[in-house]
Amino acid sequence: MRRARCARGDAHRQAGAARPGRRRVTAPAPGTTAITGVTLIDGTGADPVPGASIVVQGGRIASVGCLETLPRDATVIDASGATLLPGLIDSHVHLYSSWKSMQQRALTPPTLATFEAAQNALTTLDAGFTAVREASGSPAGFKLAIERGLIPGPRMRIAVAALSQTGGHGDGRLPSGVRFWRQWGPEWIETICDGPEEVRKTVRGVLRLGADFVKLHATGGVMSPSDEPGSPQFTEEEIAVMVYEARMVGKTCMAHAQATAGIKNAVRAGVESIEHGFYLDEEAIAMMIERDAFLVPTIHAPRSIVLREEATPESVLPQSLRKAYEVIDANAESFRAAHEAGVRIAMGTDVGVGVHGTNAWELELMTQHGMTPMESIVATTKTASECIHMADEIGTLEPGKLADLIVVDGDPLEEITLLQDTERLRLIMQGGRVHKDTLAA
Repeated sequence: MRRARCARGDAHRQAGAARPGRRRVTAPAPGTTAITGVTLIDGTGADPVPGASIVVQGGRIASVGCLETLPRDATVIDASGATLLPGLIDSHVHLYSSWKSMQQRALTPPTLATFEAAQNALTTLDAGFTAVREASGSPAGFKLAIERGLIPGPRMRIAVAALSQTGGHGDGRLPSGVRFWRQWGPEWIETICDGPEEVRKTVRGVLRLGADFVKLHATGGVMSPSDEPGSPQFTEEEIAVMVYEARMVGKTCMAHAQATAGIKNAVRAGVESIEHGFYLDEEAIAMMIERDAFLVPTIHAPRSIVLREEATPESVLPQSLRKAYEVIDANAESFRAAHEAGVRIAMGTDVGVGVHGTNAWELELMTQHGMTPMESIVATTKTASECIHMADEIGTLEPGKLADLIVVDGDPLEEITLLQDTERLRLIMQGGRVHKDTLAA
């Protein structure tokens, strides 16, 4: 890839003597900060720019690129030789989920689950992911706690709870009557619903609870105990009701949709984002392109189930392990076909199924199955920000946007796996606040 170059003499030297790099900073956000000497990857897919600088004022990007001068009052962070990228975005996570057996789940009080979710949020931010879309599980209060600075974590868009038909992927009731999935308290509602009018009322209830997206299960799944990924769930009519109700308040739908018939039902009904998409055919791909739908491929997820069973066999049902092995190759093939055809792909992992903090593994997997490293970065920044409806604020390094960014040792275009190494994440900034800074170490 061609690399643009700044004018001779970088902006840091033109501004005066270098100051030592700064370490960890807590609120409030500094007035003006300049990061200098970096190779800029701005998230748009444009060529990298060596010797670049970025100026952050009041939590937003004031200027970025080959800067001739810096503000006199700027705190200067010298990051010479490192690479600057937008904060990474995962479009599909479950912060309230982790590797637990059914017994462990049953013994976890709701308050403990919230503290565990807070730890998962911190782990996600520590991995360089400054924003996520929570694909069900986190209530609005958890999102507010992060927004108000009570706990550290990524910016969140939330679905609160996902709709499922009776006996569908999100039902989770075993023949014993025990429920495989659990949600607690007044911040959630029952989301098992059948028929257009039950669906309508349930969507309205989820939206009342603060959902940014309406999540539905349009097919069976791998982790559910009593269905298969190939089974379509909800009728096209039922899904269209969900889409209508979401649109009435300016929101859209995301669908767990693993196999062909359910994917097509969801896309025809107007769902904006297809999660997983393990079994795409040419018609489904063409429909997604025609309707400008996103694919969130979660290549991470079925592989994580296999790893999870190896590490904690009691946390994976035998039928889930079987299904995981069955979908791995189809998932990769569908991803490759969708990418080659031009489907909009937003990075998402389904962590919670996998280990929190391993989100960046998805970029490696995407490059193994057809994307270039730059394309995988764009999928995890610009396109992901579009998918979660935050493109006006984050996703690319442009003046006026929030200063969500990371600085890494090395060149991710040559070594995409470096994004998985938190020791090489030298600086993490969120809204101008420095969450981590080891550049002076």
